[in-house]
Amino acid sequence: MSSHYEAPIREPLVTGEKTYHDISVEVGAPVLGRANKSWYIVFTIALIAFLWGLGCIIYTVSTGIGVWGLNKTIGWAWDITNFVWWVGIGHAGTLISAVLLLFRQKWRMAVNRSAEAMTIFAVVQAGLFPIIHMGRPWLAYWVLPIPNQFGSLWVNFNSPLLWDVFAISTYLSVSLVFWWTGLLPDFAMLRDRTTNEFQKKIYGILSFGWSGRVKDWQRFEEVSLVLAGLATPLVLSVHTIVSFDFATSVVPGWHSTIFPPYFVAGAIFSGFAMVQTLLIIMRKVVNLQDYITLLHIEYMNKVILLTGGIVSVAYITEFFIGWYSGTSYENYTYLSFGAATGPYAWAFWALIVCNFVVPLTLWVKKLRRNILWTFIVALVINIGMWFERFDIIVIDLSKGRTPSSWAMFSPTFVDIGVFIGTIGFFFVLFLLYARTFPVIAQAEVKTILKSSGEYYKNLRAKHGDDVAHHVDNDPTAKEPSANIDDKKDFFGDTSTEKEPGSGHESTVNADALGVTEAQEDRLDAMLARIGTYNPKVESADELQKLNGVGPLLEQHLHQVGIYKYDQVANLTKDDYKLLDEVIENFPIIENRGDWNAQATELKNK
Repeated sequence: MSSHYEAPIREPLVTGEKTYHDISVEVGAPVLGRANKSWYIVFTIALIAFLWGLGCIIYTVSTGIGVWGLNKTIGWAWDITNFVWWVGIGHAGTLISAVLLLFRQKWRMAVNRSAEAMTIFAVVQAGLFPIIHMGRPWLAYWVLPIPNQFGSLWVNFNSPLLWDVFAISTYLSVSLVFWWTGLLPDFAMLRDRTTNEFQKKIYGILSFGWSGRVKDWQRFEEVSLVLAGLATPLVLSVHTIVSFDFATSVVPGWHSTIFPPYFVAGAIFSGFAMVQTLLIIMRKVVNLQDYITLLHIEYMNKVILLTGGIVSVAYITEFFIGWYSGTSYENYTYLSFGAATGPYAWAFWALIVCNFVVPLTLWVKKLRRNILWTFIVALVINIGMWFERFDIIVIDLSKGRTPSSWAMFSPTFVDIGVFIGTIGFFFVLFLLYARTFPVIAQAEVKTILKSSGEYYKNLRAKHGDDVAHHVDNDPTAKEPSANIDDKKDFFGDTSTEKEPGSGHESTVNADALGVTEAQEDRLDAMLARIGTYNPKVESADELQKLNGVGPLLEQHLHQVGIYKYDQVANLTKDDYKLLDEVIENFPIIENRGDWNAQATELKNK
């Protein structure tokens, strides 16, 4: 049974008649091409929101925290709500990239790159709020355990607020390294495909000299697994530590042992909802519907259902324990009868409807696979999770143990402006990322093309599972050719006779390359012009002597029927374009030089 086998009942993760070349072209198009009108419209709106928020931040820092709606009773409100909300959104990227990598889930490969980018941009937004809340952000370094102008003044290591600093900075660092490591082969692809010299230099630097050698891939796999192992505990620890900001206090409604798992599940819940929101928009704007399919959206909806169920159980538990305790103070917490009927009833019911009622519709498969409804549900969940954090902070603080201190909170235009500014900043970063970095991990998607691509699944349905058409002839997957006595076992039948009824040159191993019927016809026409190879009377030349040809590329040239210098010397400009279409990572002319002249010189030696 082939290593590329996948049960026929499974839907393809890559739809359409996609080849390796198609993936490179379509994933690289948003970066190497020009932005469309939609991109400019959305970017302009996001930039305006960001500039408004920046103005509000400057006003806050220059005037003081008094411009916010805080009071003596409610010292945390809008800002910390936004901080916890953004940290939660940032959870999904690490979960998709690390945890699902360790579980070898193939569907993560089309969504992980954008989810990781979303994580980094969301954590950047989250980090802004505690810094602004300090009032004097130029003294932010005081939260770090380093010598300062007060000599022996040190931070309180028993405070969860300090733990936040270490947890979020570690989370950001590991997420950034994880994201960048995964981008290396994608940067190399852009470096090799672009015709712009400036882009070529920039992507050459960003790719850290990636050449696609077996050693590169071996190190890539090893580092990815190590980083996944490091990042997995962070998925649980970061929001656990954020929950300690509340759980270690004695405020009614906060002092709860259920907060750590409850916060983690809620973070994943809101994070996946934001990924859904972004991907549904992006798949349409940059034409990636064949890579981010209905199946991906359904899988993510199932994770949303799971984490939403955990959050719902936590809601019910909080409400029941508060009521069962019989303590009057518990009747004013964010999940209580008092909250449901009091002055913040609108916020309580917004939480229940958005996070408890609406996600239940995803149990219906028809709705779970409906793009528009999924988008609406994702937006509603994002709104509901913001209300959850608002309720936890504001409702619990508004009515303390002494009625004389009870107060209401009303946000000012500055509170609202800073929040909208961070949303604008987030989308500015994400839109710039979509124009400069590949939004899909094309190298990883290519690894599942033969097992989960619609084209190959159709081939297996037509020809069966145990035929040579879906056996990958990559040298890393079989014995080296030097260890195989009969080259027919490695390259297929290399006789120059055409297969009966096929009409194609048998020296072309089209199935290993994944070419279409039309491309195979063009390869036949090329070989008819440049000549064919007959192993019975000829010996193959060392094509690795040509510039840019390594063992893998030499094998690919053999698969298209090119074995001799004579054949290479006869290649035309159109032939090179065809080879670029059918051979993955075919070297551009700057990297290969003049093969015709090189082949002519080599054959005459």
